[in-house]
Amino acid sequence: MNYLTNLNLEPFILSLKLALSTTIILFIIALPLAWYLSQTKSKSKPFIEALTALPIVLPPSVLGFYILYVLSLNSPIGSFFNEYFGIKLVFNFTGLVVASCFYSLPFMVQPMQSGFEALNKNMIEASYISGKSQFTTLFNVALPNIKPALLTAIIITFAHTVGEFGVVLMVGGSIPEETKVASVAIYEYVEVLDYANAHIYSAIMLVMSFMVLFAVYIFNAKQKKTFI
Repeated sequence: MNYLTNLNLEPFILSLKLALSTTIILFIIALPLAWYLSQTKSKSKPFIEALTALPIVLPPSVLGFYILYVLSLNSPIGSFFNEYFGIKLVFNFTGLVVASCFYSLPFMVQPMQSGFEALNKNMIEASYISGKSQFTTLFNVALPNIKPALLTAIIITFAHTVGEFGVVLMVGGSIPEETKVASVAIYEYVEVLDYANAHIYSAIMLVMSFMVLFAVYIFNAKQKKTFI
């Protein structure tokens, strides 16, 4: 009980804050990208899809290293933001959000794209024939009909970001109340052989992850029944 009483919730709060920020930003970015990929017949589509999916197969340490290099003060991008906006993009929360957006991008794009591609093409064509724009068709026709895909994309992205480790450690390090998220805290507890706290933190993460996935499957099951 003493462990629970003295439990530091800051890493969990930081993880949830990071996941929420990343999910909102990625939803805005991924929505037009997924719609474009689902509708286009361009020869560049496989290249864009491969680039988008790269974080799934690329080791987090590799991705984290290149993000760290690009965002550091030694790079044109990092020095530009620091010089003109006074923003440092590494070893702070802002850097974590940028890194997380790269790392979790496919988890937002792919479910959305699959949802758009599964839509009845006649529905989309009818919208265009009636004079509706792509913007109107997307928001008034497509989005209301892919609710399970949207929910899956949002929740999986959120859960994936909460569990990030390699990329956030490379880009943010372990700064209390700034970049020390729950996964990094677990790693540090194990490193100093504090298995009691590591067990507690890991158990909380396990329960959170299971509940998120359980909610997704329950919602999708209910949605399928409504169409039967």
